[in-house]
Amino acid sequence: DADYLYLSGDKSEVLDIDSPDLGRYPLFARATPYSCEMQPGEVLFIPALWFHNMRAASSFSVAVNVFWRHLPPEFFDKKDVYGNRDPIPAARATQQLASILKTLHSLPPDHRDFFGRRLAAKLRQDCCLPDPP
Repeated sequence: DADYLYLSGDKSEVLDIDSPDLGRYPLFARATPYSCEMQPGEVLFIPALWFHNMRAASSFSVAVNVFWRHLPPEFFDKKDVYGNRDPIPAARATQQLASILKTLHSLPPDHRDFFGRRLAAKLRQDCCLPDPP
């Protein structure tokens, strides 16, 4: 559902998921919500790369995040004790993308649109898993 979450860095721009501004974030309506109500002593595992939100049901609650380093060690910065930063190749690609975008912005709008769409299609073709049916 990443295409519907309006990602900015590692966060969603949609701050109020219970009453989202669908005029501003229309694709958010397509995101698949999952919800649960937890009881004392229960643990919820949220897989890597899953965005999540929580709301305390009472005035007191405790939440603990634990990150597992599920990729080989060379993917993590040695200073990343908890494994919660982007893997090194992803961080490098993000930096390179910023440079690519800066370069594309030097083009006239119609050319920028064309080449931006062409690059986006190449990224989807080479990097994205197929959408489920």
